[in-house]
Amino acid sequence: MDKNTKTSRRSFLKGSVALAGVSVAGAASAKEADPLITEVQEWASLTGAGVDETPYGLPISFEKDVVRRNVEWLTASPISSINFTPIHALDGTITPQGCAFERHHSGAIELRKEDYRLMINGLVDRPLVFNYSDLERFPRENHVYFCECAANTGMEWAGAQLNGAQFTHGMIHNMEYTGVPLRTLLNEAGLDAAGDLKNKWVYVEGADASSNGRSIPMEKALDDVLVAFKANGEALRMEHGYPVRLVVPGWEGNMWVKWLRRIEVTDMAVESREETSKYTDVYEDGTARKWTWVMDAKSVITSPSPQMPITHGQGPLVISGLAWSGHGKITRVDVSKDGGISWETARLGKQGDSKALTRFYLDTNWDGKPMLLQSRAMDETGYVQPTKNQLREVRGENAVYHNNCIQTWFVNENGVAENVEVS
Repeated sequence: MDKNTKTSRRSFLKGSVALAGVSVAGAASAKEADPLITEVQEWASLTGAGVDETPYGLPISFEKDVVRRNVEWLTASPISSINFTPIHALDGTITPQGCAFERHHSGAIELRKEDYRLMINGLVDRPLVFNYSDLERFPRENHVYFCECAANTGMEWAGAQLNGAQFTHGMIHNMEYTGVPLRTLLNEAGLDAAGDLKNKWVYVEGADASSNGRSIPMEKALDDVLVAFKANGEALRMEHGYPVRLVVPGWEGNMWVKWLRRIEVTDMAVESREETSKYTDVYEDGTARKWTWVMDAKSVITSPSPQMPITHGQGPLVISGLAWSGHGKITRVDVSKDGGISWETARLGKQGDSKALTRFYLDTNWDGKPMLLQSRAMDETGYVQPTKNQLREVRGENAVYHNNCIQTWFVNENGVAENVEVS
């Protein structure tokens, strides 16, 4: 961070006092009687809910709007559709399972642990079938990773479309996964029969009606891919692939096959429907990019944003957002309040695993004037998040997937934000 922009929150607040009798955070003067303090309230007069009132804890009713949302006109049916994580209303980096976006190709299925089977076949020494209990006996690992749909922000290729961070960037979640490294299971089956592994692949399938098969290079399969059966410390939700799913860190969500039922070692990519007619990026001239697995560095400001307007007026303002990269850790995020003319370096929250979401904050002072808010992420490879025009110069506007351009929110003098095009 540049020494001219580095400051402590304490010195920032101290220098921001503008109104006598009012604290910098906007709290009322202690000299004014507040009945919420001076009078006994109902919640302090009666006993509350007992310990068994809600056997599985749910959010309090006051937070009922913090939910996943669908955009009905995006798809013909909710059976093969997607909903969006309410990233605008969350903080930190971990996504609650109940808020994590869903993407289904033939609907979420109910599959009991007792009925679960995972086959490993193909070019292996010993074809094997594991049940759920078998998987639990292998040494397990815990990792925090983001999962992003390749179509996240896809509607924005042709200009500002959807008004809300939840809808432009909400096809993403970040959870702590528990499971067995895929390489452990492959080694259990034995890979001598495959010979030279340099050009080998694994083909993975799900147990749902669509099966959603995808090919993964052996190099990635033996690296950090996880066969997961827990998320955020508890069993996977049905919509997230209960009882077992694949986790492919840093790569597009379509490869994170849910209800994982089969892993086949092959000597070539299968080139299934989901990696030929779908999940390819079409250039302006009609040709397509092949094997675009990795999710490049990307960021978005979640507050202020269209669903999170500024309601407290002028004064101290925390601009907050998320950044991520499938190539590794985020090393820096810059924030612009004037549409990219000038930039300030944001403060990064605590970082965890590589290929996980990073929270950023810019502690600033709002003077009530309109802003064009942008964020720009950089990762440990030196990659810098591009503008829309930079991305369009390379890929045109025919693409649907892998749009990682800089997003712009226009914030007016009333603190209301909307999605706008600043290329």
